[in-house]
Amino acid sequence: MLHTRLLRSLLGAATLLIAGAAATAPATAAAPTPGGTLTTIIQPEPVILTSALNTAAPTGFFSANVFDGLVEYDNDFKLKPALAERWEFSKDGKTLTFYLRRGVKWHDGKPFTSADVKWTLENVWKKIHPRNQILYGKVTSTDTPDDYTVVIHFSEPSLAVLSSLNSNGAQVLPKHLYEGTDILNNPYNNKPIGTGPFVFKEWSRGNYITLERNPEYWDKGKPYLDKIVFKVVPDAGARAAALEKGEAQYAPFSPVPLKDAERLAKLPSLKLETRGYEWLSPWLFVDINLDRPYFKDLRVRQALAYAIDRNAFNKVVWYGFGKPADSPVVSTLKQFHTSDVPQYGFDPKKAEALLDEAGLKRGADGTRLKINLDYLPYGDDFKRSGEFIRNSLKRVGIEVNVRAQDTPTYTKRVYGDRDYDLSVVWFAGFADPLVGVTRAYWSDSVGKNIPWSNGSGYRSAEADKLISQAQGSASQSERIALFKKLQQQVQTDLPSLPLLEMHFFTVQSSNLKDAVAGVDQVYGSLKNAWFDSGAKVAANPAAPQR
Repeated sequence: MLHTRLLRSLLGAATLLIAGAAATAPATAAAPTPGGTLTTIIQPEPVILTSALNTAAPTGFFSANVFDGLVEYDNDFKLKPALAERWEFSKDGKTLTFYLRRGVKWHDGKPFTSADVKWTLENVWKKIHPRNQILYGKVTSTDTPDDYTVVIHFSEPSLAVLSSLNSNGAQVLPKHLYEGTDILNNPYNNKPIGTGPFVFKEWSRGNYITLERNPEYWDKGKPYLDKIVFKVVPDAGARAAALEKGEAQYAPFSPVPLKDAERLAKLPSLKLETRGYEWLSPWLFVDINLDRPYFKDLRVRQALAYAIDRNAFNKVVWYGFGKPADSPVVSTLKQFHTSDVPQYGFDPKKAEALLDEAGLKRGADGTRLKINLDYLPYGDDFKRSGEFIRNSLKRVGIEVNVRAQDTPTYTKRVYGDRDYDLSVVWFAGFADPLVGVTRAYWSDSVGKNIPWSNGSGYRSAEADKLISQAQGSASQSERIALFKKLQQQVQTDLPSLPLLEMHFFTVQSSNLKDAVAGVDQVYGSLKNAWFDSGAKVAANPAAPQR
């Protein structure tokens, strides 16, 4: 178990209010020193390298270094210019205009223009992106009066758009390489051409992905690093060893066994960082496949909820790196979150009674039902989550077979074939529920093989109505009320079981400076990062020889 002082330091930034100011990084006294290779750990290996088409965490972590967003976010959630130098909403909230940066080039030398934004919005954000389908669902037309102006017209206001305009939320693809192609199978998905600070060089599957400095980047003087190597290290113990030995200098998303965090934090060569996750608002939950006959009965879904001790789950599986969740909207999103929803405290006796009422009696061997559980293959913590749930449900007579697989098999099984009973997964809720939460409940995405969308198969006319109203309301107070009603609705219908508000941390070398530049850093680029020349840069044998 982690030392109390360490635990507090790790969780400090994660408990900041999303509506408040995040901790601002102290100013660096020394001027950035250019040069050097950063080896970072990426786990699991991405399925695809373009987050415009897949919003999985590994893809987002990598992809922001190759692509820019229309804006960036600083440490206080304020918007900063990126591909868009400025922007403005009309008074009625129905027209959003972007004025793009001039002179930006794609990595193949072609100019970046408004045509790229228009094409991506109409063909990717509205049709494929699991979050942006809702955000841009009310777009009626997009005008490009010139190469550097994009005018988006909405049938109703879309206030949430500005909360997701970074590279992860609004990644722009090059029209000249995608137009007229099979977008999901375009070869540039895995050898990406972006406008960002680093240029893609090589993907040795199962080993590493290499990026090199973009010498023509629009943000002059940046990036400082010459190269980034994203090294695939599946074993958690090996990740800890690589960081300790200096073979890797940066690893996000709680990369080491939680029990090892205290030991690593004491090493002078390493530090643990909690900033850079505030934008995510992550929560972990269990999706229930509502197409299964036995899960169509609400009493069975309620029994699942009562059978799981969320407090013990947080302590035993996640070592306290979280907070038991009572809603899909995490409590740090104070203006949107509500606890005024049906609650399902740990009560195995109530779970057993509900299963009896539903006709799922214990058999001679004590078993009521046999099901499969698939967990997100992102490491041992998720495996142990599945095992904890298996043990919890066994106590009430439900036998659970925990299945392991790679990420492509998992996403196809859950979001495409729907060949599962329960799945353990985490989503980022982001700064507005319309961006990250509603995708888990919107019926339009069911069965379309869109990862990180509605995996439960939940279809509710009332929930869809609330989502649509929140999407089109010009009143923030009205949107807040609608999202609270949505929480009440989904926690009554219970298509999924929120278990944990997640608290992530990053392990990095002490001499790596300015690696956190905003509240969305884990989904932002490392263009500001540099190695302190006054300290010895760790050896980097993990980097491939070229």
